[in-house]
Amino acid sequence: PAHALLLGDFKRSKAPKVQPFLPTWLAEPSCVTRNVTEDLVPIEDVPEVHPDLQRRLRAHGITSFFPVQAAVIPAVLESAAGGFLGGRGGYRPSDLCVSAPTGSGKTLAFVIPVVQALLQRAVCQVRALVVLPTKELAQQVSKVFNLYTDATPLRVALVTGQKSLAKEQESLVQKTVDGFRCLADIVVATPGRLVDHIDQTPGFSLWHLRFLIIDEADRMIDSMHQSWLPRVVAAAFPSEGDPDPFALLQRRQPQVVTAASTCCPQMPLQKLLFSATLTQNPEKLQQLGLYQPRLFSTGLAGRGPRDAAVDGDSGGKYTFPTGLTHHYVPCRLRSKPLVVLHLILDLNFSRVLCFTNSRENSHRLFLLVQAFGGVTVAEFSSRHSPGQRKRILKQFEQGKIQLLISTDATARGIDVRAVQLVVNYDAPQYLRTYVHRVGRTARAGNTGQAFTLLLRVQEKRFLRMLAEAGAPALQRHDVPAELLQPLVPRYEEALSQLESAIKEEQRQKAA
Repeated sequence: PAHALLLGDFKRSKAPKVQPFLPTWLAEPSCVTRNVTEDLVPIEDVPEVHPDLQRRLRAHGITSFFPVQAAVIPAVLESAAGGFLGGRGGYRPSDLCVSAPTGSGKTLAFVIPVVQALLQRAVCQVRALVVLPTKELAQQVSKVFNLYTDATPLRVALVTGQKSLAKEQESLVQKTVDGFRCLADIVVATPGRLVDHIDQTPGFSLWHLRFLIIDEADRMIDSMHQSWLPRVVAAAFPSEGDPDPFALLQRRQPQVVTAASTCCPQMPLQKLLFSATLTQNPEKLQQLGLYQPRLFSTGLAGRGPRDAAVDGDSGGKYTFPTGLTHHYVPCRLRSKPLVVLHLILDLNFSRVLCFTNSRENSHRLFLLVQAFGGVTVAEFSSRHSPGQRKRILKQFEQGKIQLLISTDATARGIDVRAVQLVVNYDAPQYLRTYVHRVGRTARAGNTGQAFTLLLRVQEKRFLRMLAEAGAPALQRHDVPAELLQPLVPRYEEALSQLESAIKEEQRQKAA
């Protein structure tokens, strides 16, 4: 019919990629150089750091700051330039987000300014709270705080559930005739245990909290279903009718900035977020309730906002340690344990961290390598108590353990010096997981290698995932069958021992 519309031919065409719209603070970060060996900044070139702390840094062998430290430390100190009781000029300071590779010195970037800002305090109150996803990470951070608060009046408490609730309560508060006395200026905690103390520890107060530091922030956002953050923020502000012995410092939940709301300056609560893989998904970041945030990033230098991927899982472009060389090894499922043994025995690596995707895979590989012999091996998983895990890590660091087999959950953020090689026994499903795994080596300007074992069906997807993220190209590392052949007789014997060991374990469980 004459009125028919000509729709044209229906050719297949690739849909144009939708460019994400990012808030200005995400699209235009303060760029930090990422080369931790060439771009060091002598500590005297950061005059904001107090001479006493500079002396302490030198006493611990630190004469230069890494780029991320040189950028972030002055920014935090500036926000407390008039003393920590108020923001600069009476204004509420911006929250800070720091996205930088693993091993680039993020811990010291918050420890130094927080210790310096709080040294002025007269009365002990919880003024800094650091929340981390695992007990091991919390232990590491509290150790660093202790190094820099030693011989100062500041006190650090660690609350992770490794001690009983009552023991931890003793390190937080002391009962007095007329109430409670706070015993900690800085609290380092895991989310679950922190909420336990908010609920169950009489006298534990966050009303004077000035700094809330969220380390490994991406993982902490993912665990937000635990609702720990709203609980902490609510606990930091007195509810109506709560008596505050420091009435002058009474503060209310932040509200809309008006002439009336700014005429009574109050101590701000400033959030500092640190992550190697900070999401760029505004929806996820919304949950954190950030105030006029500033982003310091090593990942977006030299790229426009259009280059930043905002895909639910990858959450943007990640940066890798500069000293890292990474490879992939095409292999069959049944030869994966043999390839791991070959890498350790033939390439002569002494400290190897091997990742699997499940506790069961970790355990089976551990039993198999143990039965094979010739390699000192340990399993690092939730099967062990925190005390045992601490001992295992120490032995690994000392070189007494050659191969440490772990899941992601346990090894997240662990800072073990001199890891020479990371092996991904199971290919990680997500880019973020890969970044954290390979970031266990090549830390603090050192060099390191990473090998990922890939089955044929995984190769295309995995390599594409890394290429899309702008990761340095993976080098292919072939392990011909003839190189593995000499290991086969001992390996087959180890396999039969493994089956016996697993049957024995199942029998004991049943009993």
